Amino acid sequence: MENKTKQFHAILNKIEDYDKILILRHQNPDPDAIGSQAGLGELLKNRYPEKSIKLAGKSFPDFHYIAEMDEISLEEFQESLLVITDTANRPRIDTPFPIKDNHPWIKIDHHPDDEPYGDISYVDTTASSASEIIAEMSILLGEDLPMTDAAAQVLYAGIVGDTGRFLYPSTTSKTFMIASKLVEYTFDHSDISNYMITRPIAVNRLAGYMYQEVKISVSGVASIVLTQEILKQFGVSDIQTSMLVSIPGTFEAVVCWGIFVEQASGYYRCRLRSKGPIINQVAKRHGGGGHPLAAGANAYSLEEIQEILQEFEELVENTSK
Repeated sequence: MENKTKQFHAILNKIEDYDKILILRHQNPDPDAIGSQAGLGELLKNRYPEKSIKLAGKSFPDFHYIAEMDEISLEEFQESLLVITDTANRPRIDTPFPIKDNHPWIKIDHHPDDEPYGDISYVDTTASSASEIIAEMSILLGEDLPMTDAAAQVLYAGIVGDTGRFLYPSTTSKTFMIASKLVEYTFDHSDISNYMITRPIAVNRLAGYMYQEVKISVSGVASIVLTQEILKQFGVSDIQTSMLVSIPGTFEAVVCWGIFVEQASGYYRCRLRSKGPIINQVAKRHGGGGHPLAAGANAYSLEEIQEILQEFEELVENTSK
């Protein structure tokens, strides 16, 4: 714990050296990406009201209940210390301008550290989420980085999002402890849960289609391909399919699964999940990565999708031995 506190102080000391701080996160964000980004922003705005603290990245209406992004000029970008949350590797950073090798930056993340970057890199793979890390940072630093109502709200949203409302194995006793401290602050945590379980009509109709069409192999590998035609038929965007990633896992026979979403340029975004077999190595072999039981990748043909599913079959077989 003492070493953690020292590392958090090192991050804060680096931040204190700059008048402009720009906080980034990964492309195609989820609640944790936005929550950790905005949560750190709220903490720093409260602690350093004299500094310029901004959030950058594409805006997504589905996450308006967590935070909105700021407009950033090239000059601001060049003059700012960059803090990147919840992003395992450089290509996934959602940045308005290219990041030069000599740009000052900090990495705060909970994914496997396969691609270290940043002048300071803090990675805790035991944390449920990047939002949990930011919240713990405030708790351990105390008055050096005090929690606020606004920060507690968005960090709680990030934790709830990345734990699947505390259902996923990444949820630990520390996760519950931190969440319990956050709900002591003034915000309506039930509103956050309601936002996360409330889906647009079009997304729910696509969910119904998925329940009907998901394929499940004898060994328990589930899959479904969502083509551009299907997305247009239901009026659902690629980012909205992230709301449905848990659906195949609700079938009792399913051990691991993939949702393969065709992109406009022709490749497939692979949303991969597991109830036991470690799947992130499969994701890495297909241009992706992630957590042991929750990962992402890219497939450039239906044949490559079949390769991924075959690798899943082999994983399930080896795990059951």
